[in-house]
Amino acid sequence: MAQYAAAVDQGTTSTRFMVFDHGGQVVSVDQKEHEQIYPKPGWVEHDPMEIWQRTQEVIRAGLDKVTVSDIAAVGVTNQRETTVVWDRTNGRPVYNAIVWQDTRTDQICNELSADGGQDRFRAKTGLPIATYFSGPKIKWILENVDGIRDKAESGDVIFGNIDSFVIWQLTGGPDGGVHVTDVTNASRTMMMSLETLDWDDEILGILNVPRAMLPEIRASSEVYGEAKGDLSGISVAGDLGDQQAALFGQTCFSVGEAKNTYGTGNFLLLNTGNEIVQSKSGLLTTLAYKIGDQPAVYCLEGAIAITGALVQWLRDNIGLISSAPEIETLAKTVDDNGGVYFVPAFSGLFAPYWKGNARGVIAGLTRYVNKGHIARATLEATAWQTKEVVEAMNTDSGVDLTSLKVDGGMVQNELLMQFQADVLDVPVIRPTVAETTSLGAAYAAGLAVGFWSEVEDLRANWGKDKEWQPQMDPQERDKEYALWKKAVTRTFDWID
Repeated sequence: MAQYAAAVDQGTTSTRFMVFDHGGQVVSVDQKEHEQIYPKPGWVEHDPMEIWQRTQEVIRAGLDKVTVSDIAAVGVTNQRETTVVWDRTNGRPVYNAIVWQDTRTDQICNELSADGGQDRFRAKTGLPIATYFSGPKIKWILENVDGIRDKAESGDVIFGNIDSFVIWQLTGGPDGGVHVTDVTNASRTMMMSLETLDWDDEILGILNVPRAMLPEIRASSEVYGEAKGDLSGISVAGDLGDQQAALFGQTCFSVGEAKNTYGTGNFLLLNTGNEIVQSKSGLLTTLAYKIGDQPAVYCLEGAIAITGALVQWLRDNIGLISSAPEIETLAKTVDDNGGVYFVPAFSGLFAPYWKGNARGVIAGLTRYVNKGHIARATLEATAWQTKEVVEAMNTDSGVDLTSLKVDGGMVQNELLMQFQADVLDVPVIRPTVAETTSLGAAYAAGLAVGFWSEVEDLRANWGKDKEWQPQMDPQERDKEYALWKKAVTRTFDWID
């Protein structure tokens, strides 16, 4: 009798393999980083073969505490929108993976927006035209890598977000690998209809992307195939984009339940049930999940490009800190931000502005400011950006958020969590299992094979680790928020 469900969690900076027991507790975990490649300003790439190598390594290491035959199923969750185009016959990418943060498709997006505006496809896809999404990235690869269009037309060169690439490799690669994606990942390509849950032929025609290269769109929780290699014989049965996986892992199964993930970027998702709610406030309408034959569940999403990545930037590019946790220690050396506001529009601004021509700004500098103030402003940037998204979500949904469930790497930062509660003026709640992304993928896989019988079984696994109550004076909050907004406007239209 199987005792566990497992997940491959392929994120922007690292890959992890996690094994959970029936109660949702972590049994085994291994994690490895991969290289971030920056060929030009605004360009961000990964080597898909390095990612596949890391995936195999963490699976092997994660299996040292469990027996493969004790695993009921494995799910996959992934950095969304990151685009891989590879040769079906040999498994080799035709180009590096173009990462979701990459802005090289800004000209393509401008041309697409020239006819019908930035919201040209929003009614169908729930998304504005932006460099963030996969569709323009595929178009760029097809136009810039010689000799692959004919192969794409015939289906010998194929596309996937990282979930599709990993599932294809897991299930055999060139030897019978399954070419699928799920509704959540497909909804991030700018090419899927929210209503039909299929590729939209009109948009494919406009982008000039051949349907033959695209994966089959499936539910988030169903059996796609059987793993080969180290997980040989295990059903690959769950597939969710990382933010939707976190929503699933936080058991936000009811309309109005929301979670915020603090990772490389920040992503706030609100369950809207079986209803497609079109945003009027700069949010994305996207798929939350689909379990087997059940109707699809939708959500509103506020996507923020740079949060945890700003801490990494201070560590790797500037050398202000030598490890990410040091940011909190440094920020605690001062009582406030010293008047400094750091707007990290490195990849433009995502929700709720969608300004691809914005760039990062540090505002309010004086001779008084020291590195502690910079550290504090770095953390506060995450909380202020989240506040902007929460306000947009309250407006769109007509329901004010009463508390916020949080997860991801940055939620261990207590200074940030307290400041987040302060600026939102609602309690912030951290669960006992903070890595809810991996947990959500394991849940989806386990549900597909009957390891868990229904989603209500999963709610019983959720536990609260810590809660932060707001303590900030309302006038102080309003004053600081106005200054933050002022700093944000300074980033606009930086690129001509």
